[in-house]
Amino acid sequence: MSTNLSDGDLLVRLEPAVEENLRRHIEVASEWHPHDLVPFDDGKNFAFLGGEDWTPEQSTLSDVEILAATVAVLVADNLPAYHRELAHALTGLGAWWKWTGRWTSEENRQSIVLRNFLVLTRAVDPVALERVRMEHMTLGYDAPSHHLLDILAHFAIEEAASALRHRNTVALCKDPVLATILGRIADDDALQSAFFATMLDEAFAVVPDQAARAIADRVNGFKIPVVDLPERGNSTVALAEAGIYDADQEREKVFKPLLAGWKIFDRTDLGEDGLKAREELAHLA
Repeated sequence: MSTNLSDGDLLVRLEPAVEENLRRHIEVASEWHPHDLVPFDDGKNFAFLGGEDWTPEQSTLSDVEILAATVAVLVADNLPAYHRELAHALTGLGAWWKWTGRWTSEENRQSIVLRNFLVLTRAVDPVALERVRMEHMTLGYDAPSHHLLDILAHFAIEEAASALRHRNTVALCKDPVLATILGRIADDDALQSAFFATMLDEAFAVVPDQAARAIADRVNGFKIPVVDLPERGNSTVALAEAGIYDADQEREKVFKPLLAGWKIFDRTDLGEDGLKAREELAHLA
C-alpha cells in the first residue's frame, strides 16, 4: 500500500537523485553555442538603420521549415512563464534549484539561436514574429498542476514531444543550417525529457501510487503548446497538416516510450490507487 507524501517531503527525499542525475545530464550533454550556428555573413540592416525592410521573396525556407521554426521560437520565447512554474514547484532547494537553472539556460539558448537565425536570414517577417511573440508571452503558460510529480510528468512528456517535432522537421529540412540547429535542440530536449522521466522513476521507489496517478493525469490531459500563427491559425492543426506532429505520432513516439520506460504495465508495486491510474492508461498498452 502506497502512502502519499507532500511536495515538501518529496523534494527532500528525491534531492540526492536530482544531484546525481544533474551531474549525469551535464556529462552527456553536448556543448554548443548559438553564435556558431548563425550565418552572420548573410545579414544586413533593416530600414531603421538605413537598410531594407523585409519582403516575402527574401525568405529561402519552405513553408514547413518556416512553420516549424516559428512555432519552436515562440514556444522557447515563453521561457519566463515556464521558468516561473518550475521555480514555484521546485523552490530554492539545493540540487532542484540547480536543475531549474540548467534547464532554463538550455531553453534560453534555443530561443537565442532560432530567433537570430530567422531574423538574420530574413526567413520570416520580423514584425509579425515580434507581434505574435508579444501576444503569446502576454498570455503566458498555465501549469497543469503545481504538484511536484505532476510537474515532472508533464515536462517529461512535453520535452519528448518537442524533440519529436524537431526531429521530424529535420527530416523534411532542405536548409542544412536550420537542420543542424533543430538537431541540436532536439538532442537537448531529449536529454531534458530523460531527466524529468528519471526523476519520476525515482519517485516510484518512494510513492508508486502517487507517481502512477501523476503520470495518468498528465498523459490523459496533455496538449502541446498552442500558438496562433500569422496567417496560419492554430499551430497544432498546422503542425499536423505538415506531418510534423499529430495524435498518432504522439501516442506511438511520445507516450508509449515513456510509459515503457516507467514499466507502467509491468509494475507489481502498485496499490489500489496506482492500479486505477494504470487502467486509465490501458488504451496505450
